[in-house]
Amino acid sequence: MGGKCMIVSVANNIISPLGMSTAENYAAVKAGRSELKRYEGKWNLPEPFVASLVDRDKVERAFAALADNAKYTFFEKMIILSAKKAIEQTDIDPTSDKVLFILSTTKGNVFLLDKRETGFPPERVRLGMSARQITEFFHNPNTPIVVSNACISGVCAQIQALRELEVGNFDYVVTVGCDVQSAFIVSGFQSFKALSTEPCKPFDANRTGLNLGDAAATIIYMRKDTACSDEWIACRGAIRNDANHISGPSRTGEGSYRALKVALGDVSPDKVAFINAHGTATLYNDEMESVAIERAGLSQVPVNGLKGYYGHTMGAAGILETILSMQAIDDHNILATRGYETLGVTHPLVLSNQNQATDKQAFIKLLSGFGGCNAALLMAKGGTL
Repeated sequence: MGGKCMIVSVANNIISPLGMSTAENYAAVKAGRSELKRYEGKWNLPEPFVASLVDRDKVERAFAALADNAKYTFFEKMIILSAKKAIEQTDIDPTSDKVLFILSTTKGNVFLLDKRETGFPPERVRLGMSARQITEFFHNPNTPIVVSNACISGVCAQIQALRELEVGNFDYVVTVGCDVQSAFIVSGFQSFKALSTEPCKPFDANRTGLNLGDAAATIIYMRKDTACSDEWIACRGAIRNDANHISGPSRTGEGSYRALKVALGDVSPDKVAFINAHGTATLYNDEMESVAIERAGLSQVPVNGLKGYYGHTMGAAGILETILSMQAIDDHNILATRGYETLGVTHPLVLSNQNQATDKQAFIKLLSGFGGCNAALLMAKGGTL
């Protein structure tokens, strides 16, 4: 990192079924709580599913204090609430042309494809339209950036924030990830036979598939010449696509391996507290990640996955899980992989269903997605690496 500017995280927020703030969410996860529940007949879907769904009335009440409820979709309200809570932790003026908004999402207002939904024009389903609603709420003059790259969107959005700040285009980037579950999304995953009808078990021998979840999460990054020892730095990120299959990951973990190697760079693995993996609890994803981690020479680094607490939050996952990983290291903690019991992948990983202590101050966030896309991000406390 010598000679380069530092990209520092200055504020964050998580809104999920586990709470309306980062502190609430971290405390819940540390305590082993989850809001994953089994639903039967919800949205008139013929098959049961397990998901972590936010209390919509609670979000609606919180948003009603800010603006006209009728003007925004529930998806947009989640984003605005999360971004506003993060901005309030700073002295940032969101109306400045030196502030950029980046939105990470996979499905946005896809529920509007249901013709029974009324009150919004059909073009509101376009992701760029939602992003415009967000910047208009904050009276921000810049054209927002939308990142929608399957499950890796949240890390891709953070890498885009790094790039915008490194070239000096902006002083701050408000990076928000959000997805809200619906019949369209759940039925799509059911058609892949990817959903489990019980709480997911990442990397476990008895895993039977993934769960889905609602969440909005925000990280605000800024550009600095130097960073304090207690500040989080986004060191390096990489996106690699192995184009293996429309929905199946590479059996050799090629794209994930390459992303890991670039993100790690010349940093010794013994400096890394843990790899926060994608850990969807599907048969092939978890296996692929074990292959990639071993190929990258990181099999002795602890691994954890957070889907057992939230389910797969899609466009929010990369941001939500980065925030929780930062919180964990600040707490000298490696969060447990909820649902894990017995190693169920062929390559060795260091996993635990109990919280573990650590004094290391760096981690890697790893994600993979449909179409063979993969992303990795190295985060470290100032002066650590």
